[in-house]
Amino acid sequence: MEWGLEFKDKAFKSHTTTVGLIVDDKVILAADKRATAGFMIASRRVKKIVKVADYAAMTISGLVADAQALAEVVREEVKLYEMSTGSRLSVKGIATLLANILFSSKWFPFLVQLMVGGYDTKPRLYILDPFGSLTEELYAATGSGSPIALGVLEERYRSDMGVEEAVKVAALAIRSAVLRDAASGDGADIVVIGKNVYEERFIPFNQLVG
Repeated sequence: MEWGLEFKDKAFKSHTTTVGLIVDDKVILAADKRATAGFMIASRRVKKIVKVADYAAMTISGLVADAQALAEVVREEVKLYEMSTGSRLSVKGIATLLANILFSSKWFPFLVQLMVGGYDTKPRLYILDPFGSLTEELYAATGSGSPIALGVLEERYRSDMGVEEAVKVAALAIRSAVLRDAASGDGADIVVIGKNVYEERFIPFNQLVG
């Protein structure tokens, strides 16, 4: 197990900043674009918000290959559930599925920290650690820049914000982390999810709010 963890530690990672918040009957997810391999910037165009259904997405923080593998499993399980039952798997069901996979692999863990956001009967946001612990939140942040981003969210978050104000707060949280965390950078992807709404945006670094 130690050899495997050492090997993973040197692999292509997304040390990162991702944030999520619930406002105005929608959930907003945001993430920076940078991925690193050791001290090298391996990519400036990584998508760290992965669509797993028309009504849900997960954010990636950690080992890219692990996160991609998990996303593929979840996508197929969501499709299978809908085909088998004729109904959608709830956002909590998606998060619980991920939690069960992570927990079952706890002796050789996936090196990821994830958020799942989406809309079933209302907007929902869940955060998961590498061992499958699962909590539901109104706002959250993951990744190497999360302590900085959480400071912004703690100060700026209000449940009565409109969507556009919430997008600005999410972008500000990403920008604040980018300025202090060398593993985060290169702009922000934004996803807005609501009832029958799945909207993707990109904000370049020089346009992130100050």
